[in-house]
Amino acid sequence: MVKNIRFVIAWLCRRSTIAALFLGLVILLTYIHIKPSPLEETPSMQQTVDFHWQKVHSHHQSTPQEKNIFIPQKKENLHFSTKEDVLEPLKIPYNILLGSLPPSSQKKYLSIGISSVKRNKENYLMDTIESVFKQLSPQEQDEMVLVVFLANFDSSVNIQTAKEISSKFQEHVDSHRLIVISCSKELYPSFEGLKQNFNDPEDRVKYRSKQNVDYAFLANFCTVLSQYYLILEDDVYCSKNFLTSIKKHVSGLQGPWATITFSKLGYIGKLYHSEDLPKLARFLLMFYDEMPCDWLLEHFHQSKAQKEMIRFKPSLFQHVGSFSSFHDTPNKLKDDEFQEFYGETGDNPPAVLRTDITIYEENLPQKCYDGTGYFWGKTLMPGNYVLLIFSQSVQLQKVRIVTGSLEHKTDILQSGYAEIGWELVGENDQRTCKTFVSIGDFKEGKLEVNDLDKNIPNKVDCLNVKVKGSQIEWLLISKIDVWLAHS
Repeated sequence: MVKNIRFVIAWLCRRSTIAALFLGLVILLTYIHIKPSPLEETPSMQQTVDFHWQKVHSHHQSTPQEKNIFIPQKKENLHFSTKEDVLEPLKIPYNILLGSLPPSSQKKYLSIGISSVKRNKENYLMDTIESVFKQLSPQEQDEMVLVVFLANFDSSVNIQTAKEISSKFQEHVDSHRLIVISCSKELYPSFEGLKQNFNDPEDRVKYRSKQNVDYAFLANFCTVLSQYYLILEDDVYCSKNFLTSIKKHVSGLQGPWATITFSKLGYIGKLYHSEDLPKLARFLLMFYDEMPCDWLLEHFHQSKAQKEMIRFKPSLFQHVGSFSSFHDTPNKLKDDEFQEFYGETGDNPPAVLRTDITIYEENLPQKCYDGTGYFWGKTLMPGNYVLLIFSQSVQLQKVRIVTGSLEHKTDILQSGYAEIGWELVGENDQRTCKTFVSIGDFKEGKLEVNDLDKNIPNKVDCLNVKVKGSQIEWLLISKIDVWLAHS
């Protein structure tokens, strides 16, 4: 056949161009009609093709170039799917000791993961669980689910711990707010003969490597439970209404992010998109024997193009344990930026803030009202102020102002008061209220006034913090909260 085609082509070359093209086209179509179509050889277009490369075999002797040619060969369907086998949760078998998976229609806003092992000296797990639920309002509790991963290799210890949890928190188990799980020891990789990176002793390497696997299994389980996922340790104390604080901060972020931290300690308070948890689980498993978990978490957000950690201040979670789960070694590490009542936020309607106090760096007064940071100023003199002007007149029910922090306990307003005002006058930077009335003095750096709507029924335009006396210490206003009167 090939010889005949070559003869025809040679004959065509001696004829006119038009005739050659016409006859060539006829012969080509005839040849295509005779040759079976590749699609006719495929019984179904849905069949998966696995590309195993083989060398071409021919009846004629191969040239050197032909020896390097490869073609795809069709194989049976191996049921591989990138979505299912790579991007979805790992098919890890879990033991659900308490609770059950909530219906898919009841996906929560936040799942909280705690991995725990039994300690010989002191155990903090029950106190941590209690803190999580105690510090949340009933409405917040309905938006979250707490997953406790009992990571003891001794299953009897896990069962006993689950019984203790059930005896204290069965209400939350029944309400699909608390799930307790474990995994079989056989699912873990070997922890023998691991590399001793960073000159860590062998027992330390085993401990941190197992911990990485624990957190991978836990994150993988939580993938389908919620929109966001929060890591906690089993020895922490939570700030009041921390879920509301998290929601407020997340909603205020612009642009993509991989990790937000609500604590300055290790991997406490790290927040993730739940859709990233299968990747996080695989990441921790891939490098489980390389370095500690908190270091791996840094590499994870960097691998997702988030160069720097996004840090929320003040911290919403405090480490309370005195002994580590690693050989019960002493661990009195504390977060000096933790604030227990930070999350109990007010209505805080739109407003602008300004001050005549010298501002330190970028710690603007607006931050202590918006919840994005705190105000920090220096060189206080009598008559200095921090003025808040509401965008619209409001009727106040409660005002609370907190100065100082755990890290800067002396940077409080030592002598001052708060006042409210109405009837705006002036323009731009000179805008203020014509009339002010004091509502109370600061005591030990704090001011809280309730029932303002009963004593002052009129709507107000301003809230002003006034300095009474000079002080050497700087002023740090960690939070300004106002609650509106609702009829």
